[in-house]
Amino acid sequence: MPDVPVPPAAFYAEDRFCRQDSVGYLMRRIIQLLVTEVDHRLGDVGLTNAQWAPLFTMKKTGMSTLAELSRELRTDPGALTRTLDRLEAKGLVSRQRSTEDRRVVHLALTAEGEEAVAPVPGVLCEVMNAYLAGFTQEEWRTLLDMLRRMEANAEAFRARSDAAGSAE
Repeated sequence: MPDVPVPPAAFYAEDRFCRQDSVGYLMRRIIQLLVTEVDHRLGDVGLTNAQWAPLFTMKKTGMSTLAELSRELRTDPGALTRTLDRLEAKGLVSRQRSTEDRRVVHLALTAEGEEAVAPVPGVLCEVMNAYLAGFTQEEWRTLLDMLRRMEANAEAFRARSDAAGSAE
């Protein structure tokens, strides 16, 4: 195990660890509930989380390659390829090999894909707003700040772990 510095505050200890008080457990649980609810609401469109997420990401970011989408969604490229195969079979995505680099395949939403992804932002807003019921604007901003700080800590921790692992 790489020798990684211990954070100054130790919020968790082995002898007192409780899953229900784990930030990771709670975040995962919230994401599972969110995905289930969004999938339920997008059932009429026929899209699952695995399918609407790349479509939505392509629409919002303009990303057009498997590598870009895989990095952004933090998804295994093989799994994403299989999802894109299904989306292409549904007529929601088209693929076109790059004329500059034959190894690169560009993805694009079809007209049907644009139509299928159109309700996603509204559904996401509706569900997220329901999950944030009772929060003030200030609490919402504080929550976002805290989550962004935790994400930055996670990225820094990963970078230190990667560096320690490659030094061995």
